[in-house]
Amino acid sequence: MNIGIIGSGGREHALCLKLKESDLVNKIYCFPGNAGTELLAENIDINIDDFNEIKKKSLEKNITLLVVGPEKQLVNGIVDFFKNTGIQVFGPNKISSQLEGSKIFTKKLCKKFNIPTSKFEIFIKKSDAINYLENSKYPIVIKADGLASGKGVYICKSKNNAEEAVNEIFNGKFGKADSILIEEFLEGEEMSYFVICDGKDYKFFQTAQDHKRVGEGDTGPNTGGMGAYSPSRLNNDSLQDKINKKIIDPTMAGLKELNTNYIGFLYVGLMICENEPYLIEFNVRMGDPECQTILPLLKSDLAKIILSCCNQELGVENIEWLEKKSLCIVLCSNGYPGDYKKKVIINNVKNLRVKEGQFIIHAGTKFIKEDLYSYGGRVLNIVVTSDSFESSKKDALKILERINWKNGFYRKDIGYKVT
Repeated sequence: MNIGIIGSGGREHALCLKLKESDLVNKIYCFPGNAGTELLAENIDINIDDFNEIKKKSLEKNITLLVVGPEKQLVNGIVDFFKNTGIQVFGPNKISSQLEGSKIFTKKLCKKFNIPTSKFEIFIKKSDAINYLENSKYPIVIKADGLASGKGVYICKSKNNAEEAVNEIFNGKFGKADSILIEEFLEGEEMSYFVICDGKDYKFFQTAQDHKRVGEGDTGPNTGGMGAYSPSRLNNDSLQDKINKKIIDPTMAGLKELNTNYIGFLYVGLMICENEPYLIEFNVRMGDPECQTILPLLKSDLAKIILSCCNQELGVENIEWLEKKSLCIVLCSNGYPGDYKKKVIINNVKNLRVKEGQFIIHAGTKFIKEDLYSYGGRVLNIVVTSDSFESSKKDALKILERINWKNGFYRKDIGYKVT
């Protein structure tokens, strides 16, 4: 079969690499892809918000399955758009995608179905939110309601910080803001927990730990993700059972009450407090860079798993994993997550050879003629799997030293809690 992958980041290159391994896959097309996917697939440079154009190209290229990488197109209803077209789309529909598209939708679901999460308040007026901060306990968490590319969350240590966050959100930093979420700060350690769903059943799809902050020691502003490792050191059978029973099962029940079901990857962002899980957020797709970290550990055929989800046959699949440790370090453009230069040449990647279990996964990159250029804030993902996190980190840093890109930077402490 021919597969189309929608998106242009590291997640999409990682999906492309893993799907390319499958005997079920004839050809892969990437909309629009990046320099990395261009080496494996055919890139098609179109506007991925134009569903009609994606449909036209899919029919033209005889694509029978679309795999959606980013959240925006899912939230905007791409799955619903392709219903009854003969083209299967792997991802949740518009109703289910509200789990990420609206943090308030998710919080209300938590309240109704007793899903453990932080205490929260919803505000539709800036003045009411500011007044609420007067008697709040700090630190406090303030969130933009809609999509914000992983950056619309503020952990505020003082009233001044909190007022600044409220003003930025209501003033449109992340798009039009009709409401805002203010919630208590939970003490604990974060864990990303993934499942894959077919509308009837779901199965475990690994754990990871993301590093969101731009600076060493998890300091500075939030980013889309500076690196990750998998599996999480926090996961165990007891915790996994609690996550499934207390969070995922009631969420699926809540969606059924809305006359819908969930198909696709589900990212469950958790705070673990004394081996108890609390939901921070849902994402309705694989995380980035968690995806780049997790997929190299997958032994099973990803295309077969995805098809089984589209056909509601996941229950018969056995998903197997390598007993390895995976670590990813993201190479970013200088200035990220603020302003940065685009179209900067990267000289030492094209002919760089890496060993088995080592991957250079592209994100914001393009080839111009035969030269590689940066075209984004997050540029490359260096992923290494080995028998230990320490070894994976050491080898990833060596590859970054060989690349030696003077216009970029990376965190040298990714995985510091496990290495």
